Amino acid sequence: RQVTFSKRKQGILKKAKEISVLCDAKVSLILFSSAGKMYEYSSPSTSLQNILAKYQSTSGKKLWDARHEYLNQELERIRKENENMDIELRHLRGEDLSSLSVVDLRNLEDSLQIGYENVILKKTQWMYNELERLKQSGDAIDEENRRLRFILKQQDAALCNPTEFDLGGNKKGKGSSSQLAAMQPFGFHVQHNLHNNK
Repeated sequence: RQVTFSKRKQGILKKAKEISVLCDAKVSLILFSSAGKMYEYSSPSTSLQNILAKYQSTSGKKLWDARHEYLNQELERIRKENENMDIELRHLRGEDLSSLSVVDLRNLEDSLQIGYENVILKKTQWMYNELERLKQSGDAIDEENRRLRFILKQQDAALCNPTEFDLGGNKKGKGSSSQLAAMQPFGFHVQHNLHNNK
């Protein structure tokens, strides 16, 4: 069947082309295989849509129901809206302004001015938010800096006045060398160990 269909299909398409060329007839052919695949041919001087429209007007038969007609109208409306939006976008970019009247140009100028003001407002708001974020980050850094300075001051006080601390069970100011070394900064421990290793 598939081989026969392929041969017959080629034959009928050839006949359609011949009658279109030899007889100057407007021909349109639609063919569906058993698998549902569509094949079509239309004369070079026409199209399938034109053939169907002419058939509908000549025979008086409605090929499209009300729903299809509504969808066609809706599609046409959307297409026109898209074209109008494309024209408006070109106008906003400063293109194709020769067809606009003075009133249209004034309205376009007002629209651009409003858009410019909105952009400036948005930019200002963004900069304000960024400054607030940086201020909060700076405050957090200052707070951390004060905390670290306070800790450093406590460590300096501990090194300068070791007698003010009670070192275990020893008398005040009589701390052992190991306990005094424990109060030294980390850097002194490293140097002491390096000296012992030598």
